[in-house]
Amino acid sequence: MKQNLGKLDRILRFALAFWWLGPWMPQYNAEWANWLIAIVGWIALVESFVGWCWIHNILGVDSKNQ
Repeated sequence: MKQNLGKLDRILRFALAFWWLGPWMPQYNAEWANWLIAIVGWIALVESFVGWCWIHNILGVDSKNQ
């Protein structure tokens, strides 16, 4: 698995995960929406540390050198 995320992309994903998994997480009346936000937050957190995104891989996007 080769990294395909650049430094800025990883920082922004970490910031999103920090916001969505922290006490500032948006809360909605629909429980499924809260779960969806938490899942996306965890995915963003893992991707920020690993440096690899499966959607970038499928689309052939490589922002590693940016």
